[in-house]
Amino acid sequence: MGKLFGTDGIRGITWDYPFTPDFIRKIGYAASLVLPKYKKKGSGRPVVLIGMDSRASGRLIRKYLVEGLGASRFKVVDLGIIPTPAVSYLVKRENADLGIVISASHNPPEFNGIKFFSSDGLKLNDAIEARIEKLLLAEKPLSLRPSHPGLHRRDFTRGYEEFLKGTLPPGFSLKGLKILLDCANGAAYKIAPRIFRDLGAKVKVIGDKPDGKNINVGCGALHTEKMAAAAAAWGAFCGISFDGDADRCMFADEKGGAMDGDDIISALAPYLKARGRLTNNGVSLTFMSNYGLIKYLKDLGISVSQVPVGDKNVTDAMEKGDLKLGGETSGHIIFREFAPTGDGILTALQTLAAVRDMGRTFSWFRRHWRRYPQVVEKVRVSSKPHFKDVAGFREKLLKLENGLKGNGRIFIRYSGTEPLLRLLVEGESREKIKTIADELLEHYRKHSGAAAA
Repeated sequence: MGKLFGTDGIRGITWDYPFTPDFIRKIGYAASLVLPKYKKKGSGRPVVLIGMDSRASGRLIRKYLVEGLGASRFKVVDLGIIPTPAVSYLVKRENADLGIVISASHNPPEFNGIKFFSSDGLKLNDAIEARIEKLLLAEKPLSLRPSHPGLHRRDFTRGYEEFLKGTLPPGFSLKGLKILLDCANGAAYKIAPRIFRDLGAKVKVIGDKPDGKNINVGCGALHTEKMAAAAAAWGAFCGISFDGDADRCMFADEKGGAMDGDDIISALAPYLKARGRLTNNGVSLTFMSNYGLIKYLKDLGISVSQVPVGDKNVTDAMEKGDLKLGGETSGHIIFREFAPTGDGILTALQTLAAVRDMGRTFSWFRRHWRRYPQVVEKVRVSSKPHFKDVAGFREKLLKLENGLKGNGRIFIRYSGTEPLLRLLVEGESREKIKTIADELLEHYRKHSGAAAA
């Protein structure tokens, strides 16, 4: 059995390992042994907050998790269907010992996942994940006596909504604006439209009818085409797509042009710098951010700290460098001024506040920096061998990188949440980078033995 934690919790296809009922119980029990501690003697039972997205499998997974937590006499507070970042916010506000979200984020409905938040609202660091894994993957199976302590149901959504609106400038309003929202048939389907309407916007919503099987299907942050077309046809100020658990968002401008996390950062970083809110004049981005964005920011005197994919990695770099803004091309944007983790609704609101303050249209922000051509490919794999163990792969990679002559880059990695190899190639010529991508993937398929049929 391999490593359980990926870039964002434990994830897999429901009812296949590690998402079997018995192992889910053990995940809950192992987490209860490692994470929460009594704050002081006599403080009572440890408290865990549990939320989920709209997947049909969520309720049963919650049941098995709670049975594992019950073996440690936890008090379990059920938050129902709620965005992942809301749990991050609430676990700290409510002084809980642990936060858990049952969600596979942007993945299709057949997947699900378990994400953990410590009492300070942060995702677990590698050392804590390793301690949980050690218990779960030990030669001697983890033994527990499942117990269901009962669920204490609480609705904290209004408090979370007030927190989000409280991050905006005094008197901020969206009155007179038409905004199209795509809620991915996921966790934001009630909360997001309500917030935008409360702020005065005229709102049209798609992806707001979850049935347990349609989360992220042809909608949401990974499938923005429908949102973008609908926003343009309606004459909206912009369109916004969230993913299944609403920790990321993507935009479309008033013309239906797609805008990803790089576009959001290109607008927000200079804006915050000009207003003295960009600490150390720097941002944290991942290696997947477009080369053109890196160059644009550096030309404006904004330093860039690049890290591996995963918003947890971005957060770590932000804390180390005392940075207030960071994010990923995928739309995970972190406003450390307000929250310790990515939040799609918060990102949408802060971006709208900046764009409105600057008096620009969204399409202007798509034109004001040069995006390098980019080829992004993925290959389903049956295993994930080290690249050094794939015959001739490193030599091939070095040769192709040298061919770009410093005017582009190649970035290749395995997905931390899916059985995929991901490849990104950037350069000045789209034809050239497509040839490089095809040649590199062909070599990998031929020599790795890991590409699935």
